[in-house]
Amino acid sequence: MHVVDVCAFYSPQGGGVKTYVERKVRAARRHGVRMTILAPARNGEVFALSDGDRVRTIPGRRFPLDGRYRYFHDEPALHAALDELAPDFVEASSPWSSAAMVARWPGAAPRALVMHADPLASYAYRWFGGVFSRAAIDRRFERFWNHLRRLDRGFDLVVCANRDLTRRMAEGGLERAMTIPMGVDPGVFSPAHRDEALRARLLAECGLAPDATLLLGVGRLAAEKRWPMVIDAMMAAGIAHPIGFVLVGDGRDRAAVVARAGQDPHIRLLAPISDRPALARLMASADALVHGCDSETYCMVASEARASGLPLIVPDSGGAAEQVVPGGGWTYRAGDSGDLAETITRMVGFDPQAQRRRAGALAGGVRSMDEHFAELFTTYRARAFGNSPREAALAL
Repeated sequence: MHVVDVCAFYSPQGGGVKTYVERKVRAARRHGVRMTILAPARNGEVFALSDGDRVRTIPGRRFPLDGRYRYFHDEPALHAALDELAPDFVEASSPWSSAAMVARWPGAAPRALVMHADPLASYAYRWFGGVFSRAAIDRRFERFWNHLRRLDRGFDLVVCANRDLTRRMAEGGLERAMTIPMGVDPGVFSPAHRDEALRARLLAECGLAPDATLLLGVGRLAAEKRWPMVIDAMMAAGIAHPIGFVLVGDGRDRAAVVARAGQDPHIRLLAPISDRPALARLMASADALVHGCDSETYCMVASEARASGLPLIVPDSGGAAEQVVPGGGWTYRAGDSGDLAETITRMVGFDPQAQRRRAGALAGGVRSMDEHFAELFTTYRARAFGNSPREAALAL
């Protein structure tokens, strides 16, 4: 089976999308699938994956909000590339204009829209959630819901990484939404990597003794991650308890995050960690993961932390919430700094060692990326060589 991923937001300098794509290409070989990544680029630009494979590119325009990325703008060129590649199955990984182009491609191959992004949660709910209910916001964004419903009719599957997103898509009128959760790299993250010396050193860098609580945040410094809100909550909870907070990441909102942290000696900002074993050791050595973003479709960071034996403190909506299992952490009202501060205070008031033991016992139950790709490619095969509900709908 030949699968073409029309990957609108692939970039060699990218983060999560690039990581996921490279994992998928490796997994495809194990499952007997030929995988082609089709991405927008500057004229003549060539992208190479880490294992030597090359990404197929066609010219794309510069994305105005982030110079690392380009976007598909030439629909005939995209259709010509798909004609040439002759896939058995096509993915579109962005719910914007490129997905509409893929839906309009006249080829016979079945296709899936993979919801790697949740624009309503990332933008509309975050911007207006303090004023309107989600139902009211959805009504005001009816044009976007109409766009999603049109895409639903043009695809055989709409793949979501969490049940909450699948539910919202179905309630919004999409008929082909289904859940295929992602997972963690097998054999990388484990409670066995805990390093008490590393923990003590990080607490010392936060100006605290080893009996303090070490909380960890990992992610891009971007508005949708809500790090200033997390920092506010950390400062409030830290009034009554000695708490150190280590935040790993970088991004366009770094200045705002640094400004919010101010001169607080108990907060440390670290550069992104690309070394996976080093990140696994750091995760296993903290006392809990604190997360602010409620718009991720899966939340890889929460999954990796859970596999590392870390208790989770995450919002009650979005992909992170689905990683909280009984005994494995807490949720708080998304976007509510005060409720997050109270949740951190409750967490610190319990026995941290007992919490880590409970979370560590649950670490083995985390889904792996191998399981994710096995389910994904099995689903694609069934649609590629079976009946296509999209074709049936178009024939009506």
